[in-house]
Amino acid sequence: MDATIYHNPRCSTSRKALQALRDAGVEPTIVKYLDEPYTRERLVELFADAGLTPKQAVRKREALYAELGLAEASDDEILDAMVQHPILVERPIVVTDKGTRIPRPFEKLDEIL
Repeated sequence: MDATIYHNPRCSTSRKALQALRDAGVEPTIVKYLDEPYTRERLVELFADAGLTPKQAVRKREALYAELGLAEASDDEILDAMVQHPILVERPIVVTDKGTRIPRPFEKLDEIL
């Protein structure tokens, strides 16, 4: 199975998802999205594949979310903010042959393993 994880090594959920992939016998491509930021087009594709809107995929508990006033922002404005500040994207995003998920709750990862 091919898999990619958009990974933040400082995030416990991201580390847990990486380990779950490896435990399932999958060695994913690891994209450290803080080092290799998303493009707008890639985020649109990932969210569409996961069945999410930018408003559903933004980290609302991130301080920058409030600082930028994103609670009232449009999806386009949120996407622009995510491209500029990738820390705003909920993590991790996992892509396998079976689909794309943000495993929150973590059990969502099972849907694509």
